Amino acid sequence: MTGMNSGVPSVSNSITVRLELPARATAVSELTSAVEKAGGMVTAVDIADSGTQRLRADLTIATHGSDHADEVVTAMRQVHGVEIGKVSDRTFLVHLGGKLSVESKLPIRNRDDLSLVYTPGVAKICQAIAENPEDARRLTIKRNTVAVVTDGSAVLGLGNIGPLAAMPVMEGKAALFKRFADIDAFPICLDLTDTDEIVRTVKALAPGFAGINLEDISAPRCFEIERRLRRELSIPVFHDDQHGTAIVALAALRNALRVVDKTLDGVRIVMSGAGAAGTAILRLLMRAGARDIVVADVNGVLHPRRPDIMSGEDGTLAWISSQTNSQGLTGTLKDALEGADVFIGVSAGNILTGEDIARMADDAVVFAMANPVPEVDPAAAAQHATVVATGRSDFANQINNVLVFPGVFRGLLDARAHHVSDDMLLAAAVALSDVVTDDERNPTYIIPSVFNPRATKAVAEAVQQAAVEAAGSE
Repeated sequence: MTGMNSGVPSVSNSITVRLELPARATAVSELTSAVEKAGGMVTAVDIADSGTQRLRADLTIATHGSDHADEVVTAMRQVHGVEIGKVSDRTFLVHLGGKLSVESKLPIRNRDDLSLVYTPGVAKICQAIAENPEDARRLTIKRNTVAVVTDGSAVLGLGNIGPLAAMPVMEGKAALFKRFADIDAFPICLDLTDTDEIVRTVKALAPGFAGINLEDISAPRCFEIERRLRRELSIPVFHDDQHGTAIVALAALRNALRVVDKTLDGVRIVMSGAGAAGTAILRLLMRAGARDIVVADVNGVLHPRRPDIMSGEDGTLAWISSQTNSQGLTGTLKDALEGADVFIGVSAGNILTGEDIARMADDAVVFAMANPVPEVDPAAAAQHATVVATGRSDFANQINNVLVFPGVFRGLLDARAHHVSDDMLLAAAVALSDVVTDDERNPTYIIPSVFNPRATKAVAEAVQQAAVEAAGSE
C-alpha cells in the first residue's frame, strides 16, 4: 500500500481486512484490543459468514498511514486462531474505475429519439449556433461546464508528479463541483510544461466550456498562464490554488479577528510563503484593507535590499517586497513573528514551534495551512494563540478550498460572466465569513463546514451579484 502517515487515525488511511477467526465469545474483542494497542481504531465489524466453529468477518480500521496499517495487520495476526485474508486500502477501492461518468439527460429509445438527439434534427441546432454563437449557452452543455485544467506540476503536497498521476485529484475536483454546485466539470490533464503551449491548448479547448479552473500548476508559471488566459478568453479563468485559498483565508480571518476583537487594518500580519497561494492571499488581504503585512520565504523576510530581490530575477518577489514590510524588517520568519497579531502559513511543515508562537502578541491568530503537515503543530500553537486554523480536516477550523470554488463558479455561470474580478473574490470572502453568525462564532468555529448548505449558496449569490454589477458598469 502507499500513502502518507498523518499521525492521526483517519478515514483516508483506513483499511478493510477480510479474516477468519474462531467462534469463541472473546475473539472479536481480542481483535479490537490488538488493533487499539497498535494505535488503530476499529470503525466497523461486519460478519460475512458464520459457522459453528469459525466466523468470516470484515474489519474496517482507521490507521495513521500505510506503514502503520502494516503494523496493525501484524498485530492482528498475533491473535490466536485468526487467519488474515485480503487487506484492502479503502481509498484505492473508492477510486477503482475513476470517480466520474457521463450520462445522457435524454432517453434514446427509438428512431424518433435518435433523429431528435442526433442526425438529422441536430443540424438545425448547429445552424442556429453558427448564426448566433451565444445560443451555445442555451442549446448545449456549455452553459454549465467547467474545465479543470492541470499539467500535474504542483499536485497537493506531492510536487511535480505529472498529468496522469494528477488525474485522481482532478476527478475529485470535478466530483465536488457536481456535489456542491451541480456544475458539470471535466478533468483536463495536459502533457505539457511550456507556458505558451498550455495557453494555446486551453484556448483551443475553451469553446466547449463556460469557465476554466486552473489547478495544481507550479509557480511562477501559473501566474503568467492565468494572466494570459484571462486576457485572451471571454470566459472566466480562476486559479483555485491562488484565489480559492485566498478567499477562504480572508473569510476565516475576518471571523478570527471578530473573536479576538481586532480589526484587519489594525493588526500586523506575518505570512510564510510567497508562491501562488501566498501571493493571492496577500493581494486579497490588501484589497480588503490590511495595512501591515510582512512576508517571508525560505530565504527569510522579503525586503527590497535582499540580494535575490535586488537582482530583479523574480518579479513577483520584487512586487511583494515593494508592497509590504513598511517597517523594513529583516531576518528570519521567527524574527518577524515577534509581536505579530496574525500568522498565515502556506509554505512547509514544522518550521515553527510553540515557543515561536508564544512570541506573538496577546490573542494571536495562527493559520498553519501547509498540508499534510502544518507549519506548526496545532496543539502546540493553541497553547499560546487564541485562534488556530489549518488545512486539515482532523483539526478545528479547516481552511478548505471546497468552501469556495463551487460557489464562485455557480455565481459566474449564472451571471454569464466573462471574467473574474477582485471585487468578486472579495464579495465571496465576505459572504462566506458571514455564513458564521454571531451566535455561532467562537475560537474553534470561524469558518463553516463544507457541508453547511448555506455556504455554497451564499458565495454563489454574492459572486453573481458582483458579476452583474460589474457587467452593468462596463
